[in-house]
Amino acid sequence: MATDTLKSTPGASGVSGIRRLLLDNGALTALIVLVIAMSALSGDFLTTDNLLNVGVQAAVTAILAFGVTFVIVSAGIDLSVGSVAALSATVLAWSATQHGVPVFLAVILAIATGIAAGLVNGFLIAYGKLPPFIATLAMLSVARGLSLVISQGSPIAFPDSVSHLGDTLGGWLPVPVLVMIAMGLIAAFILGRTYIGRSMYAIGGNEEAARLSGLRVSKQKLAIYALSGVFAAAAGIVLASRLSSAQPQAADGYELDAIAAVVIGGASLAGGTGKASGTLIGALILAVLRNGLNLLSVSAFWQQVVIGVVIALAVLLDTVRRKAGATPASGTGGGNKGKQATTYALAAVVTVAIVGATSFLHNDSSTSTKPKLGLSLSTLNNPFYVQLKSGAQAEAKKLGLDLTVTDAQNDASQQANQLQNFTSSSYGAIIVNPVDSDAASNSVKAADKAKIPVIAVDRAVNKAAVDTLVASDNIVGGELAAKTIGEKLGGTGKIVILQGQAGTSAARERAEGFAKGLKAFPGIQVVAQQPADFDRTKGLDVMSNLLQAHPDVQGVIAANDEMALGAIKALGSKAGKSVSVVGFDGTPDGLTAVKQGTLYASVAQQPSQLGRIAVDNALRAAQGKKVETTVKVPVKVVTKENVAGFTG
Repeated sequence: MATDTLKSTPGASGVSGIRRLLLDNGALTALIVLVIAMSALSGDFLTTDNLLNVGVQAAVTAILAFGVTFVIVSAGIDLSVGSVAALSATVLAWSATQHGVPVFLAVILAIATGIAAGLVNGFLIAYGKLPPFIATLAMLSVARGLSLVISQGSPIAFPDSVSHLGDTLGGWLPVPVLVMIAMGLIAAFILGRTYIGRSMYAIGGNEEAARLSGLRVSKQKLAIYALSGVFAAAAGIVLASRLSSAQPQAADGYELDAIAAVVIGGASLAGGTGKASGTLIGALILAVLRNGLNLLSVSAFWQQVVIGVVIALAVLLDTVRRKAGATPASGTGGGNKGKQATTYALAAVVTVAIVGATSFLHNDSSTSTKPKLGLSLSTLNNPFYVQLKSGAQAEAKKLGLDLTVTDAQNDASQQANQLQNFTSSSYGAIIVNPVDSDAASNSVKAADKAKIPVIAVDRAVNKAAVDTLVASDNIVGGELAAKTIGEKLGGTGKIVILQGQAGTSAARERAEGFAKGLKAFPGIQVVAQQPADFDRTKGLDVMSNLLQAHPDVQGVIAANDEMALGAIKALGSKAGKSVSVVGFDGTPDGLTAVKQGTLYASVAQQPSQLGRIAVDNALRAAQGKKVETTVKVPVKVVTKENVAGFTG
């Protein structure tokens, strides 16, 4: 078969046994090196709780990647798995909680959704002759859009009976890890023991030869992409279970992690090679890397750089392995299974021995007199949260505290991982700025169980107890924004509203405030409302499009200053003259625009003050002192008249 054509070359006989072992198991070698390095660098890494965290954090990516392995082995690609995972979970929650469908049937419906998406991909590729990249890219957009349509952009509570998939057995063994192992065994069985598995390798090795040998390639591709959809649906259910809610924006970008895990695990994007065990190792490498970088307090920006470099190095090692004539990563050829099992056993023994030795490096480490604090921000791709971080860091430096800041990149699952890392490392207190108020609840409950104080900043955490909520009121701020534009226009006129990222609590609350405030101005007509995802570029594009349909608009309300600044760019000379724009957050660029007169007003939340107060309360809570349940930082409408005295 095509997967067995790569054999050891005569010149390779001189390679030493150790070098041969390393070359034949590049991904495994990389994982061992990473585990040893993280154990040596962080005393918090090698704990039972943290190692279980790594398993949980790898689970969703691994399950997605097992399905992608089928596709890549057959020389295809599937960019839709993240969106299909979100759609499947949304269908389950929507049908079970909002339409009374029995949970068992709702789960079947979710799996059927994944299969349907996979069949559509397979049909477009096999019979429509679309390139896999294009077909699955289209499904990525369709599935995500359907998820938003079904959920109306808001998270849907997950059925309690299914949410147990995110729990632990016996209070310590995470169910997601068990699901990951089960799905891995199923993937390995399909690849190594079934007709469809052998067909994948044949198609990936040489599709034309497979067709000429009598293989029904088109039908096999339908089955391959349907299998990928099944695994994507399973991953979506596990992810939603962890978050206790189906998030329409969940698993955004996870398809790239899944593909990376498969390639790091030894599969070739050209097809014909790949195995489930390699994919699992690839997913663990990504999880160990992210976990370790969090524990080492590496900047969230540098983490992306490091992960990219490690992926490139892992693939480069695999290329070297192939050129050196190492055995291909194939699911066929049973003669190597005993050798493979021996290799894994030997690797485990070596890793345990070296890691055990390095653990002595941390036995005598002195503990700080000040507690370590962790701050998980929803995103740092927004000036508001950059200011919040700066205020928190300044206060921590003033108090002599060790503050670790992480960036969830608007991904509720990634934030759950970060909060798990803080909890397992026994931080003195945790500050969380939730991506979503519902999705953060399970992680906060885990911290509460570990008796670690939790401070929520800017957004509340639903269904979980926090020691203090430090926040401005987004709804009140939205009402002030509506009142400001209404008064500026004299109670009459046409306006558009630029909404935030669908599915986030900030976007929902500010939109609610806009609606409440505008009720006092019946003469104000909202001619369009469109999301621009809190992004300046999208604000520019969306506003440019809306102006084509509504050139006579007289006002704009944006759910943050970034979108407002994009709208100002689209309006050009109209901004501040014939069209008044009101933003939200009081960011430095927003305040500059207010001074210049292009932005009429910004509802400022004083983010630096939010950060400072959050750190102060976290320290007090960590020291066992009494803290207020809620600390409200007032919002303030900043216009050209009072911008000079505003500091943020």
